[in-house]
Formats: sequence, structure tokens, C-alpha cells
Amino acid sequence: MTDTPRRKNAEDLRSRRWFGPADLRSFGHRSRAMQMGYAAEEWQGKPVIAIVNTWSDLQPCHTHFKTRVEDVKRGILMAGGFPVELPALSLSESFVKPTTMLYRNMLAMETEELLRSHPVDGAVLMGGCDKTTPGLLLGATSMDIPCVFIPAGPMLRGNWGGKVLGSGSDSWKYWDELRAGKITEKDWLGVEQGIARSHGTCMTMGTASTMTAIAEAVGMVLPGGSSIPAADAGHIRLCSESGRRIVEMVWEDLTPSRIQTRQAFENAIAVAMAMGCSTNAIIHLIAMARRAGHDVGLDDFEKASRRVPVIGNVRPSGSTYLMEDFFYAGGIRGLMSRMTEHLHLDCLTVTGRTLGENIEGAKVYNDDVIRPLSNPIYGEGSLAVLKGNLAPLGCVIKPAAMDQKFLRHSGPAVVFDDYPSMKKAVDDESYPFTPDTVMVLRNAGPQGGPGMPEWGMLPMPKALLKQGLRDMLRMSDARMSGTSYGACVLHVAPEAYIGGPLALLKTGDIVEIDVDARTINMRVPDEELARRRAAWVAPPPRFERGYGFAFTKHIQQADEGCDFDFLRTEFGAPVPEPVIY
Repeated sequence: MTDTPRRKNAEDLRSRRWFGPADLRSFGHRSRAMQMGYAAEEWQGKPVIAIVNTWSDLQPCHTHFKTRVEDVKRGILMAGGFPVELPALSLSESFVKPTTMLYRNMLAMETEELLRSHPVDGAVLMGGCDKTTPGLLLGATSMDIPCVFIPAGPMLRGNWGGKVLGSGSDSWKYWDELRAGKITEKDWLGVEQGIARSHGTCMTMGTASTMTAIAEAVGMVLPGGSSIPAADAGHIRLCSESGRRIVEMVWEDLTPSRIQTRQAFENAIAVAMAMGCSTNAIIHLIAMARRAGHDVGLDDFEKASRRVPVIGNVRPSGSTYLMEDFFYAGGIRGLMSRMTEHLHLDCLTVTGRTLGENIEGAKVYNDDVIRPLSNPIYGEGSLAVLKGNLAPLGCVIKPAAMDQKFLRHSGPAVVFDDYPSMKKAVDDESYPFTPDTVMVLRNAGPQGGPGMPEWGMLPMPKALLKQGLRDMLRMSDARMSGTSYGACVLHVAPEAYIGGPLALLKTGDIVEIDVDARTINMRVPDEELARRRAAWVAPPPRFERGYGFAFTKHIQQADEGCDFDFLRTEFGAPVPEPVIY
């Protein structure tokens, strides 16, 4: 790939607009820097590097960022740059309610405006917990100054009573066992204490590890960086190396727009499918690609799903291994080395080299954790896109992580308009659920949730659990955690809250799904649907003021990536550099 613009010199640095001129305003900038104890020699002629840090006291996934930022600064100083730390929203998936998805775009806007409004020439983005990766990258893409992303890294594997525990996946599993009377409250407390043993993100192939792998596949992470466990000393070295590399990227003017081509996003989709990715990958990748100016959509995922098998044997698509095992087996470089026929190897990355060069010499050390293409854990990709009269704009299911008998199924719907009524029903052992029931939750999408919460793994009815059942067909316009599993149809678009066909479904209607045919329908005549449509009444708005009000006015549907319409690349003219008078 030929992509070698003129190398910058000190006079070309963006930060020079703030610090360079011999005028009163720049005098103010320089004197205030000196107020903080910096000498002019520390910034003069050097790239100023923003470190956008999503650490907080309520972000367990990023606990180590409080000290890792010093390692990033060390690398920047070693390479001759001037580091400045800029805190940003932490978006803890564990604590932020009703959902971090409500605030992903807020982080994207904050990142873009932090970089635009400050005297910085490049940025290191520190994230990893689910929405922080796409949020940071969305903002950096729109600003388009040199950036490198540092993933938080997965936490160590959990442990309880000699059993290996995986984030999320074992939470749902043992909660069901508790509800079914198979374990005790004391056992449940043991799971609670043992499932999260270190700083770092979920160690299953949840949304966090999915999105950091995607960030590396797109080319925005140093080679192998997305696989390193948070507690590993290699993660400290990654931080320092990223700090050194960003300084060179500024001189090279290696911006996201040079890296994030359509082919780079096709690589990311293929890698996501091969890893057994989270269903959330679809929403975030569509938003990221469209911010970069590429019309990526559900059809791109469907094409990849048909040709790229799952070779990353990591829970929940796999049955045994976790991200720590994946790292020891060769990590993301090892996985990509086994699927080169599905990748554009000439794509440029943050190293200044191509993806093919980055994975040259990569090895796989455990053929069961990272399978060859000839022996996948699932013959097609991790996700499937379904369409039909229930989801004319599409919906998503994860066939690799469900009971295969539901790949083709029909049954009567039991419909809930809100989460509390659904939760009450599943705990009522007299409620008329059967193994064939299709349980439906609606009004949980981008506007209805609000923010499209991770409610899509609807809890199994208690009565069915006691019968020994652990899966059933469930459907919603919500999302679900990437650590989840089961026959869950998600992201139904358009959502019920704005009058999508899901709003017209009634309890007792027959729902039909055929994953091989990629269809999902309700067996209701068109004339009856028209009558129901005429009688449908829009629900009241979720917000009447504040950020939520703006959110509901501008949020796009799931099939479009849930970005704000006004943040789209084509929405208006590029935002100019801030004036300095």
C-alpha cells in the first residue's frame, strides 16, 4: 500500500497555533502552562499528545488506568512528545443505568470536542469496557488527528470451588441454577466473590473483548494489544509502546482516515465473526464505519457470516476457554494468521505497516483454543441477520451460542410491554409458559428502553428451569450482553416504541424463525396487521428535557448503528479548527 504524505516538521504542529505566535493570546497559553510548572523547553517544537483516560472510581474494568496513564506518559516523553491527560466519561457497564448505550454517543462527542478544543497534535485513547471503545474511536474518527487505542485488557479468569468462572456467562448460568434450587445461597455468594478477581474487562468473548479485537483488526491498536490480560506486565509495556508510537504517528501524519478504509472494516467484520463475537459488534461497527464515511450495513455482516466460520473457541460461543487462554494460545495475531484468506492484508495500521506485516510470524500454540479453518467450532460466522414481517429492517441472533433446536422453530408468542411485567411473569410458576413459547419483550429499543439496554437475554421462566430446560426462543428490540448466550433474537428494527411491526404482535400469535433461511415472521394476515396498525397509539416520550430529550430526537435505529443523525459524516460541512483571537 502506498500512503506516504510529507513528514511534518515543528512548524506544522497543530499545537503551535496555541503556543507559537508572538501575540497576547499565545502569551496567555504559555504563561498558564508555566503556571502548572512546565518549562517552555518541555513543549516547544514537540508534539502535544492528549491521553484521553476513561478511568474512574466506579469503573472496575479500568481501575489500572489510574497508574497505566503514567506508563503512557513515560513512552511519550521517551519519544520526545509532551503528554497531557484529559479525563473522559468512564461508562462502566456494571454501574451506569439505565444503560451505557444511552451515553456512548455522549462519550463520542466529548472525545471529538476534547481533541478539537485543546492544543493537541495526537491522542492516546484509553478504553476497553464495552461502550468506551466505540465511543472513543467514533470521536477520534470525526476529529481525525493521529490516534492510537489502548485496550484495558481482560481480567483474570474467575474461580469458585475449583470451577473456572467466566464473566456474565456464569452469572446467568448460576442464577438459573439458584432459581431452579440446584445451588444454595452460600454457593451463590461464592460465585459472587470469585467471578471477578482482578482489574480488567470481562474475560469471556463479551462486547469488551469483541470491540478491542475489532479496534485492532481495523488497525487502531498495536499488534497483539487487544489480547493482553490487564494484569499482565505486557500490558504495561503496551502502554509505554503506544506512547512512543503516537509521537511518530504525529510526525507521519498517520490519521484515522488513512487507516480506516472500507477494507479495514471488512477485516473487522471477518475477525468478529471468527472470534464468536458479541451481537453488539454489529451496532458499533456500523456506527464506526459510517463515521469513517463507509456505507457498511447489515448485509455486510450477513455476507461475512456465510463465509467466515467461528474458530475462536472462547465462551460463550465456545464451551470451555476464556480470554486468558486465548492470549496464551496466540491471541488475536494468531487468530488472524489462520484466516488470512478472509482478510485484506494490505490495509495500513497504526504501526505504519500493513496488517499482513503485523501478523507475519504469528503462531498458534493451542489448536483447540484457536482452531484451524478446517475444524471450526461453528461452521458459519458468530452472528446471523434475520428479516421478515416482524423485522423488516433486520434483527440479530447468535447461532453459535444457543440450543441448535431453535434454529428453526415456531410457537405462540407471550408478549410483554415492559421489563417489570416480564420479570414478574417468569417468576410466577403458574404462568402458562411452555417449551414452545416465544417470549417477547418490546419497547426496549433505542428510544423505548431508553437507550436500548442489555435486557435481551430474557430470563428463563422458573417453572421451565425446574423442568430442566435452559433455553427457549426469546425476542426483543433490546440488546444483550456479549457474555450472554441462548436463543435470543435481538435488535428488532424498527423498534416497537416508534411503531415497528413488533408493536403489533399479540400474545397467542405464532412466531416463526428459520435461521438457515434468515427469516423471522409472525403468522398474521396483512389485513389484520393493517387493522392493528390503525389502532396503535404511540406511547408518551421518555424524556421531556435534558440529554435524554436530545437523544430521542436524534438517535438512529439499530440497523443504522444507533449514532446521532447530526454526527454522520455526510450530515454537514466538516467542523473547522477553533478560532484563536
